[in-house]
Amino acid sequence: MELGSIMHFLHDKTILVTGATGFLAKIFVEKILRVQPNVKKLYLLLRATDTESATKRFHSEIIGKDLFRLLKEKLGTKFNSFVSEKLALVPGDISLEDLNLKDSIVEEICHQTDVIVNLAATTNFEERYDVALGINTFGVKHVLSFAKKCIKLKVLVHVSTAYVCGEKGGLIVEDPYHFGVSLNGVPGLDIDMEKKVAEEKLNQLREEGATEHDIKVAMKDLGIERATLYGWPNTYVFTKAMGEMLVGTLKGNMSVVIVRPTIVTSTYREPFPGWVEGVRTIDSLILAYGKGKLTCFLADLEAVFDVIPADMVVNAMLVTMVAHANQPSDIIYHVGSSVRNPVRYLNLHDYCFRYFTAKPWINKDGKPVKVCKVTMLSNMASFRRYMFIRYQLPLKGLELANAALCQYFQETCLDLNRKIRIVIRLVELYKPYLFFNGIFDNMNTEKLLLAARQGGVEMDMFYFDPKMIDWDDYFMNIHFPGFVKYAFK
Repeated sequence: MELGSIMHFLHDKTILVTGATGFLAKIFVEKILRVQPNVKKLYLLLRATDTESATKRFHSEIIGKDLFRLLKEKLGTKFNSFVSEKLALVPGDISLEDLNLKDSIVEEICHQTDVIVNLAATTNFEERYDVALGINTFGVKHVLSFAKKCIKLKVLVHVSTAYVCGEKGGLIVEDPYHFGVSLNGVPGLDIDMEKKVAEEKLNQLREEGATEHDIKVAMKDLGIERATLYGWPNTYVFTKAMGEMLVGTLKGNMSVVIVRPTIVTSTYREPFPGWVEGVRTIDSLILAYGKGKLTCFLADLEAVFDVIPADMVVNAMLVTMVAHANQPSDIIYHVGSSVRNPVRYLNLHDYCFRYFTAKPWINKDGKPVKVCKVTMLSNMASFRRYMFIRYQLPLKGLELANAALCQYFQETCLDLNRKIRIVIRLVELYKPYLFFNGIFDNMNTEKLLLAARQGGVEMDMFYFDPKMIDWDDYFMNIHFPGFVKYAFK
């Protein structure tokens, strides 16, 4: 592969970004605007019905974020005019044909676009099956169909997830997932049929007069059911895997690159350390622990949990974009840390205890929350015993007292029962990752890194080597403070 200056490549280029309100998409947009003001234009596809609603989303969910603070400081009074010149808002929906774009904008985008970056996704593990299929699977099909109309297109970067591998252990290579091939060998995986299954279930529920809540629950359950049938642990990774299958089948002669990040965490360095948005996979545990609500932790403490800062993922995307412009290939890149710089659950447990002991969370009453070392459980059997002794047995006693005292404790019983069910459901949902023993091979990414260092890429600006991270420093001085600032409520 031939590589050169990223700055030179971005000069005067037009890029279409789908899923523009997403976490990585915002960092991607900010990075380009800050380092290469001579980019021609960024079309931002936002899920919206019209320009007015797209503009509202743009201001509240993108440009209004603290992420753009440095760019605002750099440009001062010129910020608004610069943004208006460089960013074009495109209301649309990738789950629909032609991205649901108005005819008036389609021709313009198709004649101008040099690069498409597909970041649109729903990352909810138990999303409604119809919604996840529409965005994560058929959304990819619609983006590819649209890309074929872009006469100047040099490359399409499709962002997936490393966890399309399911619960596979050992060394997980950067290989494609072939159309119709399940993870567990169960035959009959047909992507069009999956869409039909979802549509028929939805129509059946509506004909039966099901409430919107019941429809939502049933469609979530359907997603998990279909995923597990073919060997994937949840709806998210199943629908993302099928999206990858469509890339391989439909890309034709286009240059398409698949980037598979692992668990994405707060920014390591740019635009400043520690920016994060929302409660991401591993952060849900950190949040619960810091607020004193995590009394036990279920995981293989020696297992590697593969995390990578968001700015490194964005930099890797930019380098792959340049490396594969006008160079068709079937290449896939794992962007993670488990090979070059692994960190383990044992380390995370230690970091959490040290950080929240030194800097406890202040609750709504103004009191510091005291944390302690949690009960460590190494398997599901010990978790079930713990839950039975600590919660379910006392609940049985409370239910007996409730029956004897004419339902006096009814509300308490219902509340405790609900909380127990939620905990068990969450554990079942996250179990594949708490005991995940795979290591993500990054041979392709290593070659890209080597080529970038030798080929004129500005590596001080477009760094993506996880070897440079000191995990102790990152978690204690960057990620935890950033997460507390931006995500704790």
